[in-house]
Amino acid sequence: MKTSWLLSEITATLGGEGRGADVAVSRLSALAAAASGDISFLSNPKFKADALASPAGILIVSPKMAAEFTAARSLIVADDPYLYFARVARLLHPLQAALPGIHPTAVVDASACIAPDCEIGAHVVIGANVVIGAGCRVLAGCVIENDCVLGEACLLHPRVTLYAACRLGNRVVLHSGCVIGADGFGNAWDKQNRCWYKIVQMGAVQIGDDAEIGANTTIDRGALADTEIGHGVRIDNLVQIAHNVKIGAHTAIAACVGIAGSTEIGAYCIIGGAAMFVGHIHIADHTVIGGGTLVSHSIKEAGHYASSYPLQQHKDWVRNAVHLRHLNEWHKKIKKLARALPETPNTPDTQE
Repeated sequence: MKTSWLLSEITATLGGEGRGADVAVSRLSALAAAASGDISFLSNPKFKADALASPAGILIVSPKMAAEFTAARSLIVADDPYLYFARVARLLHPLQAALPGIHPTAVVDASACIAPDCEIGAHVVIGANVVIGAGCRVLAGCVIENDCVLGEACLLHPRVTLYAACRLGNRVVLHSGCVIGADGFGNAWDKQNRCWYKIVQMGAVQIGDDAEIGANTTIDRGALADTEIGHGVRIDNLVQIAHNVKIGAHTAIAACVGIAGSTEIGAYCIIGGAAMFVGHIHIADHTVIGGGTLVSHSIKEAGHYASSYPLQQHKDWVRNAVHLRHLNEWHKKIKKLARALPETPNTPDTQE
């Protein structure tokens, strides 16, 4: 594996405009911690002073910020320094290729079809009729139940569980502790016997190409149809996605989000941490939801939505919520009434 890159080699591979000496770098670093053999970036102008003082061998900067540096400074000028930095990170730290072979402690059903260049780690269990595409890495302790299908170059970190009949696209990454395809929370109340009657969950989970799912995130299988995760979706750690949810392509979901059953979230949405979604609602494409927001109804128009509300008893919340819906209308009416009132001189009782 290549351990150092010249400035000219980086720009030849990734594009961008190189300026200054053609120095070599071997490590990524923050501005404050960088050394002469490191590459760093400046995307926020408020850190300009740190960048000017940084000994980093190469700095990635925007065209606007490039003028702040002397001609001798080794720079890569890119329209989006942060994105360019991410690409350099992958250049210096490429994904590990599969080490072909099946560990002797793995248990693989005879009917499973596994591409010969796959890596199957220690104590992996692979069920009947599973199909695993070329270049996949299934690391220690993973369980892949019957009839699952994995596309090419998927990476399952240790202790991932795929329940039966789930399907992954190409280049899907599942981090440790993911559970894909557990039963959705479907129960019917049996009045006669005063107990819950479990509804069989007959769907599965489909995950599109290039999706990445964080550690200990759970995605439930559908009740009848499948739960669907679109291409390029990014889901953080500790997210709960209920049965029959649909998430559009390239949506990003931060940690501790909960999405109730049959909710549909559009493409290119950004969901802040700990946001909560009730079931059976629709969220428009390109919507941004702030962290900690309770999404209680469908959003038909893209925009940035956020809310925060103090803890209180439910009966008080219900009463207040009725008035909050009309708060802006009341504000306008009060201002109108205030303008209509005659002005009164201040008295000692009314002065602040």
